[in-house]
Amino acid sequence: MAIFLNKWNIYSIMDKKDEKILNILKENCKLSTQQISKKTLIPITTIYNRIKKLEKKGIIKKYTLSLDYKKIGKPILAYILVTVDYKILKRINKTQHDLTSIIKREEAVEEAVRLTGVVDIMVKVRVKSIDELDAFITKYIRNIEGVEKTETMIVLGEV
Repeated sequence: MAIFLNKWNIYSIMDKKDEKILNILKENCKLSTQQISKKTLIPITTIYNRIKKLEKKGIIKKYTLSLDYKKIGKPILAYILVTVDYKILKRINKTQHDLTSIIKREEAVEEAVRLTGVVDIMVKVRVKSIDELDAFITKYIRNIEGVEKTETMIVLGEV
């Protein structure tokens, strides 16, 4: 059993049935309630009602898909670690959150998150080539006011 704090700061409890349903949806969110019922041995109406409850509580925020990025011409996955110059941000009246939002607007960016620790922002990007990645970093990221430095990690393979 897992306990979650909802938006009203009230603890809500998720039981094993909810966890089973979520685990199946994480693998394939396109499955019907009937297919989920067969896999979990939970009645269809229970599956339907529980999914609706999980959506209403905000536990299920959205349904998404998994793409074959090689087939759509974006085989390069990289993570860019961004270190922020907080003196510059203060001078231009911006925050780490503002900088993250600016970075996230770019089409190549799949995800941009604020971090604690040595690095301030981590950016996940997908591009068609190393040249495109290079241009993204040198012409876009490093030219944003408040970015002190970047470190890039290119993913060799995904499991």
